[in-house]
Amino acid sequence: MRTLIIYDSVYGNTEKIAQSICSALGPGEEIGLIRAGEATIGQLSGLNILVVGSPTQRFMATHAINELFKIIPRNSLKGVKVAAFDTRLSLSDIESSVERFAVKVGGYAAKGIANRLKKCGGSLIVPPEGFIVKGMEGPLMEGELERAADWAHQIKSLSD
Repeated sequence: MRTLIIYDSVYGNTEKIAQSICSALGPGEEIGLIRAGEATIGQLSGLNILVVGSPTQRFMATHAINELFKIIPRNSLKGVKVAAFDTRLSLSDIESSVERFAVKVGGYAAKGIANRLKKCGGSLIVPPEGFIVKGMEGPLMEGELERAADWAHQIKSLSD
């Protein structure tokens, strides 16, 4: 089974989540882990599973993740099982009621990533997931790396 995890990370939190997912999907599988800015269309060929993750910035994925979707042709992920994740502040950690409302309306990056993966022909196998950071720069909340590994085990079990 060929799996690729593509991520972007600003403060290192999303990278840690991606590494945890990679380790949990691990041994015995052909797994790649790369930053979005280094991804090429050729690396997407022959995949069974594609996982894409980004920090949430202004309700969306980072510029590098958005650029990644510009190189993925429509329907090129047909037959590929896909999953999306982000890192984010929890709603309760957002102090401003205006910003909380904006998050409720605008959402987080994972949902947008999942929708774009589906538009590229991918088959979403788990709901988009968010992993919580403390403050804008992190660190990750306690237990989030373990939660990421559990999420990865769900992906693996649904793709066997």
